[in-house]
Amino acid sequence: MTEQHSHRFERGTDGPKVIVAGVDGSDSSLRAAAYAAGLARRQHALLAVVYVQPVLAAGAALGAPVAGTTDEITEDLVAQIRDAAERLRGIFEVRWEFHTFRGDPYSGLVTAADELKADAVVVGASEQAGHRIVGSVAVRLVKAGRWPVTVVP
Repeated sequence: MTEQHSHRFERGTDGPKVIVAGVDGSDSSLRAAAYAAGLARRQHALLAVVYVQPVLAAGAALGAPVAGTTDEITEDLVAQIRDAAERLRGIFEVRWEFHTFRGDPYSGLVTAADELKADAVVVGASEQAGHRIVGSVAVRLVKAGRWPVTVVP
């Protein structure tokens, strides 16, 4: 009797190839990006740094310059990441890309991880007190059970 095996693509068999790091400018998210960069370097994986731009219809309705503010955050995050990468050039080499998605942080990171075919997701622990009751993005990602998720304090 012979056993046939299907030849399906299996993520993660030789270590992660794409590691998604969610950043929002908070200290914990920047620590998560640094941690993910170390993982990417050691695994020779691509680091996909993802910022999810919030869609704040209520703020826009009140006349708040929401789009300009989120664009400034994006530009600042890219500048910080480029600066860190430049400081480490020649010491640590990490392949990285920066992506922005729009939406709420959870949905944006799920979309990013799916579209980028992530093998792992790294996020910072929530710094908001209300998340202890409602549930943080990190907890929701873990509960989704679709990727290994690392939460960095």
